[in-house]
Amino acid sequence: MNRIPRRTLLAAAALSLAMAPALAQDAYPSKPLRIVVPFTAGGIVDSIARLIGEKLSTKYGQPVVVENKVGAGGAIGTDFVAKAPADGYTLLLVSPGHAVAPSLQKGVTWNPVRDFRAIAGIGVVPNVFVVHPDVQARTMPELIALAKRSTSPLTYATAGVGTSNHLSGELLAQEADIKLTHVPYKGQPDALNDLLAGRVSMMPLTAALAVPHIKAGKLRALAVTTAKRAQALPDLPTVAEAAKLPNYEVGTWFGLVAPAKIPDPVLQKLSADVAQILAMPDVKTKLEGMGMELAPQRPVEFDAFVNREFAKWSKVIKQAGIEPQ
Repeated sequence: MNRIPRRTLLAAAALSLAMAPALAQDAYPSKPLRIVVPFTAGGIVDSIARLIGEKLSTKYGQPVVVENKVGAGGAIGTDFVAKAPADGYTLLLVSPGHAVAPSLQKGVTWNPVRDFRAIAGIGVVPNVFVVHPDVQARTMPELIALAKRSTSPLTYATAGVGTSNHLSGELLAQEADIKLTHVPYKGQPDALNDLLAGRVSMMPLTAALAVPHIKAGKLRALAVTTAKRAQALPDLPTVAEAAKLPNYEVGTWFGLVAPAKIPDPVLQKLSADVAQILAMPDVKTKLEGMGMELAPQRPVEFDAFVNREFAKWSKVIKQAGIEPQ
């Protein structure tokens, strides 16, 4: 009987070990995935997760379940994913609160930079600074001048503490060196109702909600909060250009992340597949219908973006004297 040389057996074993990661990668996904949404069903974060989940499910031949784990302004769902197995089967759909919560909420132990890795940046929904028609300002410089000479601070409505509406107003106050009074509500619809009634002066309102009221003459638009002009309002300047505040940039951004120790091959596969999904015409149409301006980012780009957002808002919140609650 012929014996296989020991050297040949060792070589075969080494080859088998070398192929193991590739085989493991090819096998992914071998079971259902879940995308955790740290907010209630029906909102834009939930809608984005379900759209991407449906496409991933078709691509992978595996169920992709969207789970709404709500509470503590998104912190509960985020904490769940931070502690989940880093195997690529539990993902998180994130928005600005992901970078803000550790500075605003007591008891938050996760860190958006340390505990997560990006799969993809998706896009941004611009806010528009709108004022009630009774406010004597037609441009952002006029609004800033009005705020500086007013005997009492102008009021601005928001969907709550730590929302992009709130951050838009707070950053304007700091960058323009003016005083504004924050009036938080339980959501944008409640805030918008009081703005339309003239009970508050202005609001950094989501563009999709703002446009119909701007066109109807019920609100006056002054500027958009993002770094680029909004597609829905191309003639409206940004705050940065209108008020000559180069460091001003705020938007409601969205992305997909995973626990930090996710294997590189799995992360790269997910990233490539989500990028393909975001390029699909029907997906682009649906996301734009939500008021989003697509701005896909690769993992390294979105990781860097979240890092900058975390550092930026930590500084703004501390400077504003907002105490964690």
